[in-house]
Amino acid sequence: MKLRPLSVEGAWEITPQQHGDPRGLFLEWYRFDRLAEAVGHPLRLAQGNLSVSARDVVRGIHFADVPPGQAKYVTCVRGAVLDVVVDLRVGSPTFGRWEGVRLDDVDRRAVYLAEGLGHGFCALTDDATLSYLCSTTYNPSAEHAVHPLDEELGIDWPATVPQLSARDAAAPTLAQARSAGLLPEYDTCRRYVATLAATAGSTDG
Repeated sequence: MKLRPLSVEGAWEITPQQHGDPRGLFLEWYRFDRLAEAVGHPLRLAQGNLSVSARDVVRGIHFADVPPGQAKYVTCVRGAVLDVVVDLRVGSPTFGRWEGVRLDDVDRRAVYLAEGLGHGFCALTDDATLSYLCSTTYNPSAEHAVHPLDEELGIDWPATVPQLSARDAAAPTLAQARSAGLLPEYDTCRRYVATLAATAGSTDG
């Protein structure tokens, strides 16, 4: 597999090598060792999720308090989505920047995003199915959202009429979330990730 860092620090695009023949195909969609080598520490697997969405559904932008936050490894096992990573870390050089990656059941790419980054997606097909590997379990008291249609973010969602959940439609803008103190701090996120790397190093030793 090939791992490519995105323009937002802490986010990676993963492209697997597919092996096909008349029977079908085989691929490694997640490699513990390759990801750890790239990001500096292993991904702790605490929870796995599946999300199924109709075309034009937009979910996000979701994030969690740091520490511990929630790192995610996301791939599309059916259909296609535009997967979006947003830098919500106050003080980051790329604060407010977003990058999108098409995830589908053809190229079978994945996206990894570190703790403190925001995540969302737009379903490009009906029954678009995402699989998530998460570093922490769901904690509703520590979960937050930024409005996906916030003009300051300016995300170019490929949907004629984006379909949002009631929660996402009521989410604050980036500026409102920052003013309310909901957004993670860049330095806090960096220190937390550094502790993960240090812990991994001491375990390996």
